[in-house]
Amino acid sequence: MPEHTGSAPASALPLAGITVLDLTRALAGPYATALLSDLGATITKVESIKGGDSTRGWPPFEGDHSLYYDSTNRGKSSIALDFYSAEGQALLKRMALASDVVIENFRPGVMADLGLDPEALRAEKPGLVVASVSGFGATGPLSQTAGLDQVAQGMSGLMSVTGQDAENVYRVGIPVIDIFSGIFTAVGILASLVDRERTGTGHTVSTSLLEAALAISVFQGQRFLSTGVVPEPQGNDHPVLAPYGVFATADIPVIIAVGNEKQWRDLCELVGDASLADDPQLATGKLRTEHRAELKERLEALLAARAGLDWVEAFRAARIPTGPIYNYAQVFDDAQVKHLDMVQHVTRADGSDLPLLRGPLSIDGVAPSIRKAPPALGEDTRAVLERLGLTEKQVQGLLESGVVAALDGSTARGSARDGAGG
Repeated sequence: MPEHTGSAPASALPLAGITVLDLTRALAGPYATALLSDLGATITKVESIKGGDSTRGWPPFEGDHSLYYDSTNRGKSSIALDFYSAEGQALLKRMALASDVVIENFRPGVMADLGLDPEALRAEKPGLVVASVSGFGATGPLSQTAGLDQVAQGMSGLMSVTGQDAENVYRVGIPVIDIFSGIFTAVGILASLVDRERTGTGHTVSTSLLEAALAISVFQGQRFLSTGVVPEPQGNDHPVLAPYGVFATADIPVIIAVGNEKQWRDLCELVGDASLADDPQLATGKLRTEHRAELKERLEALLAARAGLDWVEAFRAARIPTGPIYNYAQVFDDAQVKHLDMVQHVTRADGSDLPLLRGPLSIDGVAPSIRKAPPALGEDTRAVLERLGLTEKQVQGLLESGVVAALDGSTARGSARDGAGG
């Protein structure tokens, strides 16, 4: 793996010069556009003049700032606009046709209602890429039904394999389906941009929370499809490998993950009972899984001899995957996390400092910089309209008529500050 060597300038990034009109809100769509911003794309986030992205009102808060919103809106510009006025829709269409990509997560059919039907847009601009994220898909009996992350976790089977046992199932501790939907959407956009280079034609790419949730079922879903066996939760143990999970030590629990026979034999030697490796009941990975409970009991009796972090150091030296279970205070104090320089400081429009996680991808060993703090509602309205080619008189007319709003309060309907930060 290449070492992290700093932050890349936008001009050096793969998506430099690509413009994205972001009509999304909440998490899945904004996560996708944050990733595109990390890769150098210019993101214009269009928000309702009546309060903006719904997550601006979601906890946790730092003062008036929603940290939920801040966590996925790095690197973007915000324009506040009246989606349902004729002038607002005309402006939306103009922005769409000036973009390389349009991404939205409205209910299926709303884009056409806004005058932004993908096929109609592409009739005017064949190379336009349009991406959509919905709850349950663009067609079918649930296509018009509202969908949220935990609903998708439940319907997809994910919650049925997450938890202590079949009677105590849990949601994953973050909105993991929203996040995967965003990642899949970004992948679809990138694939369409590549094909556009060959053909000159864009595509409409789409996914849904339900499709994304089913896609990540991997071997658990395949187990049922191929064998008819309905998987059940295994607590903190791996569902099909052993020893692989959380184990008690003299003080703290640690995660030990044995993935092959060499690691298994090395583990037995390190814990002080090499004979474990020759036990006929534990001779293969399949047998170790069948005798998981007995194996865990025997290992924990041996692990009780030393502190957890001592075991972690010893197992890592032997190339056995292992690690502690951190809370977030410990995460950000970890030497490897610090080395990766994952946290960058940006300044919001109101002058406040925001420590923010950068994107996870590095290009040629160089990590992305956060080029702009998450925007306040309407922070960039004037700049966006000017880039679109509007004159000062036209911009002022839109502000005075209430079609758009700017952070400085330039609107007849009141300051965009009304919706900023929730």
